[in-house]
Amino acid sequence: MKNQSLLLTGLLIMVFQFTIAQGSPDYTGGLKFKFNEEGTKYLRLISWAQVQANYTADETFDSNGNENSQLNFNLRRARILMFAQINKDFLILTHFGLNSLTSANLSPTGKGDGSQLFFHDVWAQYSLGKDHTIGGGLHYFNGISRLNNQSTLNLMTLDNNRQAWATIGLSDQFARHLGVFLKGKFNKLQYRVAINDASVSSLDARAAVAGGDAVYNGRSSLGSKAAGKTYAGYFDYNFLDQESNFLPYKVGTYLGEKKIFNVGAGFFLHPKGSVIDTGTAINPNIEGEDVAIFAADAFYDAPLGENGSALTAYAMYQNSNYGKNYLYGAYGTGSMLYYHVGYVLNGDKLKTRFQPYVSYGIHSYDAVDDNRSTLGVGINAYMSGHNSKLTLEYTNQSFGAIDSNTITLQAMIYL
Repeated sequence: MKNQSLLLTGLLIMVFQFTIAQGSPDYTGGLKFKFNEEGTKYLRLISWAQVQANYTADETFDSNGNENSQLNFNLRRARILMFAQINKDFLILTHFGLNSLTSANLSPTGKGDGSQLFFHDVWAQYSLGKDHTIGGGLHYFNGISRLNNQSTLNLMTLDNNRQAWATIGLSDQFARHLGVFLKGKFNKLQYRVAINDASVSSLDARAAVAGGDAVYNGRSSLGSKAAGKTYAGYFDYNFLDQESNFLPYKVGTYLGEKKIFNVGAGFFLHPKGSVIDTGTAINPNIEGEDVAIFAADAFYDAPLGENGSALTAYAMYQNSNYGKNYLYGAYGTGSMLYYHVGYVLNGDKLKTRFQPYVSYGIHSYDAVDDNRSTLGVGINAYMSGHNSKLTLEYTNQSFGAIDSNTITLQAMIYL
């Protein structure tokens, strides 16, 4: 029995291999189980949690007219991701978890919608040679922009710019489509393209009204033959250090660990994705309208000198056509300009490092004269790079009569 225990301990030591995450000089976390000595056959496990305390400066009321507490807590994300290869020619990835669990959607027995785990990604992929891969499943190889492919493990801002996840809940499941993708690179040009099925269900459950504006539920209204497919692509040219495209998740900030300058462009097309009613109340006539979204962006991340300081900057322009005068929540036919910039202050990489940042987005809509603006001012405290960090952010959102101000403190641990 003693010999078996020693053998088991030895095997565990042999299969545990660790890789370095962005900006974590004192932590080599990220568990990797090796199934052969070379490490080409393995299972990789990643887990992370983001917990928030949100203070809203504005008074709000519930459906019964009672005033809501201005301080609330939120389990923003709790995720587990694993991927495995037993041969360099193919890979399987599984990613599950929950999002935005609050006291409002907690379930007494953990069976409510807010408490439920669900699959974010499940796909299989096959190598087509050294630099090209084909795959399929529920995947995150999205088009449009870098932010539409953003990782939530290494964000620079508190969270992603909401409007940049341009189809979330409209044609997909939480920014993931079910379909096939092709990804790879030609020298310094990386690419990802996909053909997917549009979801029958949509957050936009409105019915088209005669003479009214477009609604985004073409697959449900017109069927899968007429409105069942979406097409997406994103292309970025890596001028300096080459980013990995092994997984689809784009890094938010490298904290100066690389020198990156990329320029990209992308698209999303959903033929007849939206519908309008060109008839009358008595004789409706439902017609499809194409959804077309295009964007161009640039990303820069580099160290400044030898003292640990670093600059991260990003800018993106997005043009969105969801159909005639479409407006639903954060989505709308119109255009958006967004940017953020952050600066890692001088400091010892083995100690806590600070990164103040600012973000700003402005979104114009064809349907209304008012613009939506979002301002974020915050600071990150990296205790072990992205593996352990605190983020404090003040956010102001303004749209028409709505002007909200929120202060959020978020703790994140990523292993």
